[in-house]
Amino acid sequence: MNRKEKGGAEDKRLRLKGYILIVTNSSFCRDIDSCTMLLSVLLLLLVCGSQATQYYGTVMTYYPKEIDTNGYVLVKIQYKLSSVSCTDNDTWSCNGNCGNETVGVELYKVDESTGEWCQREGIVTRMVSGTAPFELVFAGENWIAGIINSIVSWRAVTDIELGFRSDTTQINTSPLTTILPALRVPSNCPRNIRLLAFDPDGDEVKCRNGITSDSECNPCTPPSILNLSPSCTLSFSPTSSSNEGPYAVQLVMEDFPRQDIVLLQLDGSSVQKATNEAISKIPIQFVLKVDPAVPSCTEGVYLPRFLSPTPDHGSEILATVNQRLEINIRAEATQSTISELLFSGPPDVVKSSQGLGIFTLTWAPSLLENGESHPICFVVQSSYNYNCTNDYDCSYNYNCTNDYDCSYNYNCTNDYDCSYNYNYNCTNDYDCSYNYNYNYNCTNNYDCSYNYNCTSNDYDCSYNYNYNCTKNDYDCSYYQLFSYIHQFLVKFTNI
Repeated sequence: MNRKEKGGAEDKRLRLKGYILIVTNSSFCRDIDSCTMLLSVLLLLLVCGSQATQYYGTVMTYYPKEIDTNGYVLVKIQYKLSSVSCTDNDTWSCNGNCGNETVGVELYKVDESTGEWCQREGIVTRMVSGTAPFELVFAGENWIAGIINSIVSWRAVTDIELGFRSDTTQINTSPLTTILPALRVPSNCPRNIRLLAFDPDGDEVKCRNGITSDSECNPCTPPSILNLSPSCTLSFSPTSSSNEGPYAVQLVMEDFPRQDIVLLQLDGSSVQKATNEAISKIPIQFVLKVDPAVPSCTEGVYLPRFLSPTPDHGSEILATVNQRLEINIRAEATQSTISELLFSGPPDVVKSSQGLGIFTLTWAPSLLENGESHPICFVVQSSYNYNCTNDYDCSYNYNCTNDYDCSYNYNCTNDYDCSYNYNYNCTNDYDCSYNYNYNYNCTNNYDCSYNYNCTSNDYDCSYNYNYNCTKNDYDCSYYQLFSYIHQFLVKFTNI
């Protein structure tokens, strides 16, 4: 397989999350009759390299691009591969005849969170000789270490349906979404994570957890700390610190027709789909990290919040192919420091920072994107020094009191000849030899040579830099915080 690496965007880290969807209005098949000469059996193959052993998840979508004069369908398949390293590879396979590969797998870097994850986009184009449904399987070795819901091996499945729809007279297209490799939530804050759920055909999009018995994952045990709604919203409720850590989230997104439809295959056969029957399905897999509690769950305090001119959640933006598109993002957090922007989307999107909490995503889509829709999601990340306070005895100078005569000036009276006049107040059973060996003319029974043998008590009277600091249970490192998810729909006008 031909493999290419392409540099992507720059910095990373997040707290606020947004989705952008870019849509165009072109089609390649005007009616069913013009396409009925195509053959009927189709299976698509996508195979790429070896396996990622530190897996952070995947998303796959597909687009039928055109039909040639011989009745072949050109299909473009796109997927996100998320892993610890930007050099890990993957293995997609297909059960059956998958047509001919016209463009080999190309891996493009999308974004990277240094020391944590790297996301790349893989693209393969194949020419297939039919419109019957087929299945792609993405399987490999291990998720990242420490997954709490006991998921070890990774597996993801995509069902591709390329039948001609009776409602649109076009070949079916998959739902579209994307996701960051990792999302973060504080353990004490309720959060709703609304996933992007868009379908170019206008279908109703629903989400569910993967099913182990259908071999959609291996296994599909969902995180106990999440509830998933059919509308693709993940709800997190506050939990105890014992539940902090990473979880593997393995979802399936499906498209359902809004009315009963017929899917026409190119051999003349047809399949009916009711409104409660899924047409196709794609995987959405990522890591959810439950972090330590924060002092406040209010947006804009520790957790970043979006400010103008960030587009509103769910807004639509019009754009034109071959014209530069800029999306300006601004966020604030009064008690934490905005550190960076992380995103998932087309690899040609470039991110930049214009100052603390001010970011821009820039993209100049080409004609290759005409007729497609491209989701983009992003988060703004902040950091703060987690609760490193007290429970340390870090005093610098101990209060030396009583039981020691710690003064420097003693009044040397009585039967002494204190000719050096260091003013000692030496009485009785002391050895007044302060070890400077100044030869006092001391009379009587005293040795006034400047050294006391003071009886020790429990005080350390030295000006001691070896602090007697008792460590508490706090980790004084910086913690990362994410904002809520936002999503946008960017629509391209035809040129």
